[in-house]
Amino acid sequence: MVGLKPSDVPPTMAVKFLGAGTAACFADLLTFPLDTAKVRLQIQGENPVAQTARLVQYRGVLGTILTMVRTEGLCSPYNGLVAGLQRQMSFASIRIGLYDSVKQVYTPQGADSSSLATRILAGCTTGAMAVTCAQPTDVVKVRFQASIHLGSSGSDRKYSGTMDAYRTIAREEGVRGLWKGTLPNIMRNAIVNCAEVVTYDILKEKLLDYHLLTDNFPCHFASAFGAGFCATVVASPVDVVKTRYMNSPPGQYLSPLDCMIKMVAQEGPTAFYKGFTPSFLRLGSWNVVMFVTYEQLKRALMKVQMLRESPF
Repeated sequence: MVGLKPSDVPPTMAVKFLGAGTAACFADLLTFPLDTAKVRLQIQGENPVAQTARLVQYRGVLGTILTMVRTEGLCSPYNGLVAGLQRQMSFASIRIGLYDSVKQVYTPQGADSSSLATRILAGCTTGAMAVTCAQPTDVVKVRFQASIHLGSSGSDRKYSGTMDAYRTIAREEGVRGLWKGTLPNIMRNAIVNCAEVVTYDILKEKLLDYHLLTDNFPCHFASAFGAGFCATVVASPVDVVKTRYMNSPPGQYLSPLDCMIKMVAQEGPTAFYKGFTPSFLRLGSWNVVMFVTYEQLKRALMKVQMLRESPF
């Protein structure tokens, strides 16, 4: 057996909330360059004039990361990491940490297990709640990841830091600017949460029910990998629109729908799957790291809690 033994006592809502946020931050630390590469590939071609002027073209995941390191410095793939960690502590804690609790609320009393519809509804609910709370952190993260900083002077940097980005966006675009793209992000995360958390929940349950695997690392790994693939396939189109809309200057797009129409008209339907490979590499690896860490953290935190509550 790999890892800690499952606790005899189910994890509390607080343990799940804290464990999900912490595990998501750890996963972000390991996979953030892939997410940055995905953003750069998604916005490439959005403004041909600007792209030509910068003479920066990205090809593939590794090529994008190497180009960024060569032209912008070693730390450039981690642009927006602080906002990314802020996002995960508020975002993942809600959409993943509260999923089981919300699922139980929606499950009829006396039912042996939750139906697929109940799980999807729970995934949509926690996904929408998470976006509503964490949207400003996502906007700042995308702005940092999308910004190209050529040269070492830093004179072309729009934001001097994460907190300055929040203040600048609120000052120049209004407080509403921090919630820019909330609707497509809610749509995206409703889809991602259902394809990710619900898929993980069902795969893990079936692997255990049919005694194919025990409740340990191999089971968590297989379930998380499947969840990452499903999430990437169904969420990529919405993700591309979300990224472009949140990164756009005021007035470029009238709405997320306008962004989608212009993107299809200028670049064709394949634009919806720009950055698919880094999206899958990122979501697949992110899910594996996050869910495996999350399962272990839940057990570790419950063990600590039980030790604190047990008499001497």
